[in-house]
Amino acid sequence: MSRTDFYQDPNAPKANSLKVAVSAVVRNDHGQILMILRTDNNKCSIPGGGMEVGETPAQAVVREVKEETGIDIAVTGLVGVFSNPEHVIAYEDGEVRQEFSICFTATPVGGDLQTSSESKEVGWIDPEGLVNLDIHPSIWLRIERGLEGVPEPYYT
Repeated sequence: MSRTDFYQDPNAPKANSLKVAVSAVVRNDHGQILMILRTDNNKCSIPGGGMEVGETPAQAVVREVKEETGIDIAVTGLVGVFSNPEHVIAYEDGEVRQEFSICFTATPVGGDLQTSSESKEVGWIDPEGLVNLDIHPSIWLRIERGLEGVPEPYYT
């Protein structure tokens, strides 16, 4: 299902839902970050997605990263909790979701890079190379906070 992101747009539709999502800043031994090219909005992103009933946030992010990238991860920390009422996501079915994501740090522990129905490209990117990618501002914030390595989690 395609989506349209509205960010700090006074003409954005009003949110009518909120769903817990998870994401991860995954770094390998070379300091590279695991990135995907999303199929639903054609933007580069860290992997993540919606939490399902019966999962903990950490279980959800392990599942989502594996589904979208083929990589198995170990969660190593909490980047923060990200929710911005000025960032809404409109879906074809009429849902307009307010952004809400719990973002973790993680390291790869296995698996092989592979694409999925949600990721048309997957790869390890040097942090310096991120500026060449089309990344939504809300994802940039998560990446920046994840790279800072501060012990206190970010929250809005």
